[in-house]
Amino acid sequence: MNDQPRRRPAKPHRRPKKDPVRFLAFEALRAVDERDAYANLVLPPLLKKARAKGDFDGRDAALATELVYGTLRRQGTYDAIVAACIDRPLREVDPPVLDVLNMGVHQLLGTRIPTHAAVSASVELARVVLGEGRAKFVNAVLRKVSAHDLDGWVEKVAPPYDEDAEDHLAVVHSHPRWVVSALWDALGGGRAGIEDLLEADNERPEVTLVARPGRSTAEELAEALGEDNSLPGRWSPYAVRMAEGGEPGALAAVQEGRAGVQDEGSQLVAAALAAAPVEGSDTRWLDGCAGPGGKAALLAALAAGRGAALLAAEKQPHRARLVERALAGNPGPYQVITADGTRPPWLPGSFDRILMDVPCSGLGALRRRPESRWRRRAEDLEGFAPLQRGLLREALKAVRVGGVVGYATCSPHLAETRVVVEDVLKGRGGEPVEAEWIDARPLLPGVPALGEGPDVQLWPHLHGTDAMYLALLRRTG
Repeated sequence: MNDQPRRRPAKPHRRPKKDPVRFLAFEALRAVDERDAYANLVLPPLLKKARAKGDFDGRDAALATELVYGTLRRQGTYDAIVAACIDRPLREVDPPVLDVLNMGVHQLLGTRIPTHAAVSASVELARVVLGEGRAKFVNAVLRKVSAHDLDGWVEKVAPPYDEDAEDHLAVVHSHPRWVVSALWDALGGGRAGIEDLLEADNERPEVTLVARPGRSTAEELAEALGEDNSLPGRWSPYAVRMAEGGEPGALAAVQEGRAGVQDEGSQLVAAALAAAPVEGSDTRWLDGCAGPGGKAALLAALAAGRGAALLAAEKQPHRARLVERALAGNPGPYQVITADGTRPPWLPGSFDRILMDVPCSGLGALRRRPESRWRRRAEDLEGFAPLQRGLLREALKAVRVGGVVGYATCSPHLAETRVVVEDVLKGRGGEPVEAEWIDARPLLPGVPALGEGPDVQLWPHLHGTDAMYLALLRRTG
């Protein structure tokens, strides 16, 4: 008789099960990290492909979208929490592992997914994309994370506000410290305002449509969306908000170019320039940095209604093609060219109105592109400054005496807004230009909290728009 204890048969090897929703979200996060892609450009084609294969329904797409954007928006907070749960510096964790971890942390702390489901789904994803050994590491970290809710973790990992206000806000609201500092300087005021702004940056923005005048109306768009999925614009007469989201490209007016997707802040900038009083003729308009074409399309429609012609110039050929697509079908005269606004092909004094929506840091659109907050550095602004001044200086030369230039940027950073305008007007770094400020505030009727003027800064938390800046200048000599 054999007295040896029986050995249990080994468990059969189980192949990890691929969850299509979380796998797609992981693919999107890796593209954002590895290729410096933007989630709003990467995610839609991935979702479209998944739907075509029959892997996804509407709820799956909504969950994948939440996992991607939620993880990116809260990356700073989640990094701090993960760092508190591991015994090595965060920089030593491989980026794919950190993506799985942060996506798991978001499910645990930022959604209503049950704890056991969030952990098990994340570990299963890790088995598929990272391997068994790293999956055990993910499991151990997420079980530590699950010991507290988000408020409990924030209390542990964020320094007290009274000791370091900017660092506290950076961790709590998931923004780099330098961005917190820059936004606070631009906004002014105390703690409540900056917290409201940072929190607004972490909210999913509404999808807003623009009805291009003479080609469609807000009423037409609202009717096409249906009563349950349409809200009027807050400030722009051309805006309609999609209450429940959905696919704006499915609307006939959008497919035909009679309408488009455009934040109300951008609509207000174009409308204000078009409404600014000019002296004398008003037939030649220029959009000097026209790509990708949203403002140019609105300006072209407004110009056509007055018998004016728009020239849309864009330096990058691929973006110029996007402008051509946006303006296709416009009834009025227009032309799209590839040209550098700092070395313009047009003669001085050629235009009555000019919009110069300059390249910038994009700090005003962090709601839409949350990953950009982690890519930008404070020193990046030094690279934008000469270009911004050069474009504004050339625009003021290109407009005739009595004509108007609109300097716009999707950033509230003072170094990209009022400082640029003041430097150009005072001749710092170039020849002085004879021009005067126009008070832009009356040209945004009904919009509150526009400050002391004469320029205008819009804010997500005050106006529900991107943080667009606009200065209007009339050439005087």
